[in-house]
Amino acid sequence: MIEVKNLHVYYGLIEAVKGISFKVEAGSIVSLIGSNGAGKTSTLEALLNSVKRKGEINFGGYETRKHKTHTLVKNGMALVPEGRRIFINLTVEENLRIGAFNNDDNYEELKEVMYKLFPRIKDKRHQMAGTLSGGEQQMLAISRALMSEPKLLMLDEPSLGLAPKIVGEVFETIVKLKNEGITILLVEQNAFAALKISDYAYVLENGKIVMEGIASAMIGNDMIRKKYLGG
Repeated sequence: MIEVKNLHVYYGLIEAVKGISFKVEAGSIVSLIGSNGAGKTSTLEALLNSVKRKGEINFGGYETRKHKTHTLVKNGMALVPEGRRIFINLTVEENLRIGAFNNDDNYEELKEVMYKLFPRIKDKRHQMAGTLSGGEQQMLAISRALMSEPKLLMLDEPSLGLAPKIVGEVFETIVKLKNEGITILLVEQNAFAALKISDYAYVLENGKIVMEGIASAMIGNDMIRKKYLGG
């Protein structure tokens, strides 16, 4: 689905990502785990060409360098950003409409699919998005991204600030989306939750990949357990 080779990301003179390479196979869930400042969010932003970067990014058979972000979205990428970034002064339905900006012909059908996926937001579809709970806002953010019918869904810290029960619901939905054929690239500080549902994982530290492997095996790795799983 996507292959990244020797990716560097820069913010002025600061190099946030330092020559990483990884790939996400179609139909899989792949996690990037690591602490704050490891370069996870910068990596996602580079995939959408929204930051200065060097290196090769091949998505679905073509190099993305010359494509603008909205074109990459149209061609099958979607991002649920950290902190959700929904439009709090618009209704739930208006947020979904924005998510379908280049897929308007399918808006009504897709909207109903989102309401089946997340019944809670259907009940509040005419409310301002800013009045939703944190969990409901995350459900809306995921739904908004799905309105573009992505091939690759990127999620940046979807568990951030959510109660454990809601985190469980969100991760169950991620697995459901994979089972429906959507490829997932998941960035998470909650390493245990991410590894539990992932097929493969990469560990980022200070802008570099320091470990990779089958996710289920990494749960039992001593270094991973001590550093990211609390013992």
